[in-house]
Amino acid sequence: MSDTATPSGLEQTRRLGVETTGIEIIEESERTARPQDLFWPWFAANVSVFGLSYASFVLYFGISFWQGVLVSVLGIVVSFALCGVIAIAGKRGSAPTMILSRAAFGVKGQKVPGVISWLVSIGWETFLAILAVLATSTVFTRLGWGGGNGTKVIAAVVVAALIVSASVAGYHIIMRMQSILTWITGAVTVLYIVLTLKDIDWSAVQAVPAGSTQAVIGALVMVMTGFGLGWINIAADWSRYQKRTASGPSIVAWNTFGGALAPVVLVLYGLALAGSSTDILDGVAGDPIGTLATLLPTWFLVPFLLAAILSLVSGAVLGIYSSGLTLLSLGVRLKRPQAAAVDGVLLTIGTIYVVFVADNFINPFQSFLITLGVPLAAWAGIMISDLALRRRDYDEDALFDAGGRYGDVDWTSIGTMAVASVVGWGLVINLFTDDASWNNWQGYLLGPLGLGGKDGIWASANIGVLVALLIGLVGGYLLRRSTVQRQES
Repeated sequence: MSDTATPSGLEQTRRLGVETTGIEIIEESERTARPQDLFWPWFAANVSVFGLSYASFVLYFGISFWQGVLVSVLGIVVSFALCGVIAIAGKRGSAPTMILSRAAFGVKGQKVPGVISWLVSIGWETFLAILAVLATSTVFTRLGWGGGNGTKVIAAVVVAALIVSASVAGYHIIMRMQSILTWITGAVTVLYIVLTLKDIDWSAVQAVPAGSTQAVIGALVMVMTGFGLGWINIAADWSRYQKRTASGPSIVAWNTFGGALAPVVLVLYGLALAGSSTDILDGVAGDPIGTLATLLPTWFLVPFLLAAILSLVSGAVLGIYSSGLTLLSLGVRLKRPQAAAVDGVLLTIGTIYVVFVADNFINPFQSFLITLGVPLAAWAGIMISDLALRRRDYDEDALFDAGGRYGDVDWTSIGTMAVASVVGWGLVINLFTDDASWNNWQGYLLGPLGLGGKDGIWASANIGVLVALLIGLVGGYLLRRSTVQRQES
């Protein structure tokens, strides 16, 4: 456990704005947040114009505009509602998500989902930083200011510095920053929609043919994984400062509303844009934000770029802040700001590699997302079932004691997660066999279960993510009832 600041240290921390609190329990005097405060970080992190580009990924499944509307609304709202459920744990235990996960997996057993959570967070924050760098290069080229390697180097340094500095500063600075960024990015996004309405061709949108049920399910899984399920492993990190008297349903509602509002609007509008033009549909795969910028008048490019970068930075800040906490939960002996800085270095290295070395990053990233999405969904199901079974707040001391009521390793949870992952991986396939050939081993159950094999109609549906979630949820609820009752007795 990282060091706890002394009272005088806490006062100095507030003046300097740097949060030194790591994975330890939040003091009662510090728990002053209300459920509605959750709106700001979740909205600011998800109001990114990158949400528009998700529409292209949806339509690539070969479904119609109205099918896209259905899967987008359902996938976004449901996935962020699941985040809201996990956020209740933060109020109950006043600790980061992966520390609270020890109640379900054991104090040491939690390291299994902890490693996966850390990899997902590192992947997401690096992905967002890469988008910001590529967007800067594209817009600078359009303005005639140069867009070569020099621009990318400067952009990479600036973006990394913004993300790392905010995440090192910690919770209170991030919450203030997010409340400001919400208004800036929200206003620019609305103006973007107004300026690009002329590019909507409703006849072309309506002419997009409908797809199969399997394609609809595949798009739904992709949306759920890319939005709420991509954040679910850090949901309690932002609710651990909630008052102990805060309403659980209110926490779910504000978490869902803040996270889902902007993506629903952006993806639905993006469906209309992408359905209007094959150039937009195809261009998003290589440079999502840069492609969207080509629709704008020159005078709006700089505000658009700034808003795009700030929104991406906002999302990456949440990721790197939480990945630092997860790193501490794995037993790394650092203080929270130091852990965030370490992850910042990894983010910078990853960004430089992808921007200057890799030819394509969207396809490998989607493959990576689905692969880690399976065990993460299994963990989420187990965690939600654990929350549903508990009637009391967490024993906070026992979360740090392998000899306490939560034990060393909960083999039932580990086994459930393993089974769910093995089944889930067998029901997803690598859609990018050339760009991510290391993932071609998946989909091994599609043939034996009579689903048509890797080339069948169910292959691209990636139902393994939902199956893993359900196995974790049902398995955890049925197999751990007596364990939770014994822990709470």
